[in-house]
Amino acid sequence: MSSTTSHFSLVLETPPASPQEAQRHFLDKLSVETDAADVLLDLQRGQNSILLIDARSTQDFEECHIPGAISLPYRKITAESTIQLAKELPLVIYCWSPGCNAATKAAARLSALGFRVKEMLGGLEYWRREGGPVEGTLGEQAPLIK
Repeated sequence: MSSTTSHFSLVLETPPASPQEAQRHFLDKLSVETDAADVLLDLQRGQNSILLIDARSTQDFEECHIPGAISLPYRKITAESTIQLAKELPLVIYCWSPGCNAATKAAARLSALGFRVKEMLGGLEYWRREGGPVEGTLGEQAPLIK
């Protein structure tokens, strides 16, 4: 790191939000996101107030997925393909990893159809890093990411 002192801050070029604005932002963010550790703990504690949706391809789901999750590839999400899902139950959507945006796309499509959704940050990769169980034809032998 350089010892040159600068009076200009890249961090503060855009001033920080007020505490109230920051609180609202972070609460808004938490209303649409969760993480693998919280989902795992809820499931271990017997919570049945959420439904897990795997937004990856059917083949990827068959090879490795979270037990109890439903396969709903994001490209196939329509009013018809979701008719069996209860709109009262919040959906937690996941895909491969932080580098995958299938869960984001699925959450956008599902929310447009009237579902309450949260994206599971880190996806299946971080679920497995947290020690979460998986099942499927490859199970634990499946790659962490594709």
